[in-house]
Amino acid sequence: MDNAYFWYDAAQMWLAPARAATDLARLMLENPINPIRTTHFAKSVVAACELFERTTRRYDKPSFGLHSTLLGGERVAVSEEVVWDRPFVQVIRFARAGRCGPQPKLLIVAPMSGHYATLLRGTVEAFLPTHDVMITDWADASLVSLTDGSFDLDVYIDYVKEMCRDLGPDLHLLGVCQPSVPVIAAVARLEAENSPHIPLSMTLMGGPVDTRRSPTAVNLLAEKRGVEWFKRHCIHTVPFGYPGAMRQVYPGFLQLSGFMAMNMDRHVSAHRDMFNHLITGDGDAAEKHREFYDEYLAVMDLTAEYFLQTVETVFVEHLLPKGEMTHRGEPVDLMAIRRCAIMAVEGEKDDISGIGQTLAALELTPNLSSDKKAYYLQAKVGHYGVFNGARFRSEIAPRIADFIMTHDMAAHGVPMRPQNDEAKAADKTAETRVLAFAAG
Repeated sequence: MDNAYFWYDAAQMWLAPARAATDLARLMLENPINPIRTTHFAKSVVAACELFERTTRRYDKPSFGLHSTLLGGERVAVSEEVVWDRPFVQVIRFARAGRCGPQPKLLIVAPMSGHYATLLRGTVEAFLPTHDVMITDWADASLVSLTDGSFDLDVYIDYVKEMCRDLGPDLHLLGVCQPSVPVIAAVARLEAENSPHIPLSMTLMGGPVDTRRSPTAVNLLAEKRGVEWFKRHCIHTVPFGYPGAMRQVYPGFLQLSGFMAMNMDRHVSAHRDMFNHLITGDGDAAEKHREFYDEYLAVMDLTAEYFLQTVETVFVEHLLPKGEMTHRGEPVDLMAIRRCAIMAVEGEKDDISGIGQTLAALELTPNLSSDKKAYYLQAKVGHYGVFNGARFRSEIAPRIADFIMTHDMAAHGVPMRPQNDEAKAADKTAETRVLAFAAG
């Protein structure tokens, strides 16, 4: 099985002439002087050529493309600057050209689960007007030399702890999906060490804190297969020709095949619709398709040690909620968390992290006072909708921003605002729905 990289690279080389030919055919048919370019036949061939090229190409890492934002009612320029750098990750800060008063410092810990941090472009954009935003930009493991060492879950937690130390003080963390476990583990270790670098808050969104609750197909598959199965079938060696040659990885192209297989009918329908949009000249719909799949089809390799340790710790053994997880030989004790406020956000239709899996973070931290805990269950959204899309912008992001501002103000001596009746009712409704779901 360790020749998957060879066959993948070989397929890319074999398809290169075909892609070049389809590009040439498309250019000829779209040429303004071609008399048949407006016919249904020509439009159909052009559409087929584009779909062939797009479904066979290797997608590069996308850019964030966030060049401006509103600040104090004015549109200002945004630039990216690297403020923290390690072999497997850089932290990018989105510096804004305008001047404003002090704003909460927000570090978004992006998922290291196959896609690039740019998948959270919409998440970053939503908080730019009101927060000093940074994000973890994880590296493709195939591009990291073996001389830079290994990367596993322990190193991940080390990184988060060091970020809290170096990017603080008064830092707020936001972990989207997979980072929920290393983020809360890092905070627990900082609390146990009585560190002065405790973040003011952490928001965990659609994260697998306790995958025994409302297990999804992904959770059940991991439990059924076990770590050895993943080691035999998913781990491959990066070949020569890459900076990370000879590193053991879970290749991005294999991850993508798994992502696609989960909703194959949806992807087939999307590409069929794209074909029809191109023929009918619906440029807006076609461009939305391009934007989504340019992001979705761009994937990165994960180190084998990180992937396998995560599968075992989070999805098979459930060590964190059982109180058995360790970091560098020291216990990850969530009961040590007493200072860092926690907000858990879940989606009603999330098919990756089921309802209650992120909520568990609030129940596993009994020594954190109730005024430092918040929970929100967003109706009618799946996993992606928890951190992106219209409902995220209009309903989820404002609640997170309010939670962050409340604890940021409290840290600076401003009394915490009492929760109004409407917010209390919403939280109570969400809690009732979770309990009913678990019972049913």
